[in-house]
Amino acid sequence: MNIYSFIPNLFRNIFSHYVIHCEQGLTYVFGIMGHPVIDLALTMQSVGMQYLGFRNEQAACYAAQAYGYLTRKPAVVLCVSGPGLLHVIGGMANAQVNCWPVLVLGGSCPEDHEGIGGFQEWPQVEASRPYCKYAARPPSAALIPLHVEKAVRLATYGRPGAAYLDLSATLLTQNVDESKIAKVLCCPPPPLMYPDTKLIEQAANLLIKANKPLVIVGKGKRTDLQKIFIILIIFLLHLSKLNIDLCAEELHNSVLSAVAIQSDIAPATEYLSNALRSRKWCIDQNNHPWWKELAAKAEQNKQSVHRMSMDTSVPLNYYTVFKHIQDVIPKDCIICSEGANTMDIGRTILLNNLPRHRLDAGTFGTMGVGLGFAIAAALYCKDNAPKKRVICVEGDSAFGFSGMEIETMFRYKLPVIMIIINNNGIYGGFDNETFKQIQASGEPTQVTPPYSLTSETHYEKLMEMFGKKGYFCTTVEDIQQALKLSLKVVDSPSLINIMINPQADRKKQQFNWLTESKL
Repeated sequence: MNIYSFIPNLFRNIFSHYVIHCEQGLTYVFGIMGHPVIDLALTMQSVGMQYLGFRNEQAACYAAQAYGYLTRKPAVVLCVSGPGLLHVIGGMANAQVNCWPVLVLGGSCPEDHEGIGGFQEWPQVEASRPYCKYAARPPSAALIPLHVEKAVRLATYGRPGAAYLDLSATLLTQNVDESKIAKVLCCPPPPLMYPDTKLIEQAANLLIKANKPLVIVGKGKRTDLQKIFIILIIFLLHLSKLNIDLCAEELHNSVLSAVAIQSDIAPATEYLSNALRSRKWCIDQNNHPWWKELAAKAEQNKQSVHRMSMDTSVPLNYYTVFKHIQDVIPKDCIICSEGANTMDIGRTILLNNLPRHRLDAGTFGTMGVGLGFAIAAALYCKDNAPKKRVICVEGDSAFGFSGMEIETMFRYKLPVIMIIINNNGIYGGFDNETFKQIQASGEPTQVTPPYSLTSETHYEKLMEMFGKKGYFCTTVEDIQQALKLSLKVVDSPSLINIMINPQADRKKQQFNWLTESKL
């Protein structure tokens, strides 16, 4: 049976073939199909686009934006009207804050049903506008190419972000004369913005005078920047700040900058490095007091973490678990991670040797991104590096946000290795006996601490729904054996559930994380 035979050829050509796939070069679509976009989803497949159906629209949007981050070209999110789009908006906000490109296409109710209680009627363009760079409803099918090109361009130019196009049921069934369809070309790559050379000279002079320079590195450091030793924002003694950003509105943010440079990071860092080399500037690591102080503190922290990571007593702690995961996983793998302690501690031990090889809660601190990000990473590996592996490290609470996307991974044969760090709660929980005693002491909604989850939940049993085996680990030997077996699987996901001490915590810090307002 030809599942595409009933789709109008005209609309197929206008939207999918000419506009998205051929003219704009977009290949992946993520979403959940339903009215009024069922035919559109089928159309996209019929012209060669690759469609992945998710179990939740938010996870679909997380996957699309992560794919956009990895490839620098937006993927498409396709969603139904009303609540379908509302679920996507959380993902759009995350893309906007993280500066990751994504194109959202939302179906909406017929235009002649607006204002009279149409099915899933909602002001979708207005609702989307605060969370994206461009939001519009094409007034005619003939103008769809123009709006798609503009949406792709604005999602990728300048500071990347989200774009939204509203597709009413009226538009999706519209017939137009093909000769009247707007002709557009493929959106060219974003132009590079180069820095003002006078400001570069000022920045170099400022940096040379600094006694204690601190470099804060933004995400997205690419291969072409690996040999450049100074990135993005540099704070100097007495709060003098050198600020380099593509977005003019970000300059002088929080603290007035001594030098503020609007530029793409690649040319700015290249120019600044050349300016410093021409001045023969360097730090004498052997005789610089501050450098010695930092090195001593770093070594102290390293030894402290090493001691904790070698403690193999059961129940295990975070550091031991991560150390022995790091010992087994490939050095070039992509790591996706989310959670509280799981993500924060994991960042310090699960190392990345290549750029764009870590995806986590990011600037917005969003929970629920992990499995969507992992799916995007697996697709990226499938197309660009088939032997590269994706490791998705989840806290048990974080896994709950999008756990059913495991079925999506099975359906599309994506070999993601999911590792759940299970401490029975958010930040921490209770052992099985204590948890039972707490719940037996009164009404569960009044006595169960808000941060606790059911103790010793066997998440690995989810694998049995698909005829596969998951792994429940309590020792270092269990973990390493499960990882070695999982790395052999190349056509389906794996799941490793690691029980740790519910009261395990991170190494003590001498400063507050962010501000005390987090309390």
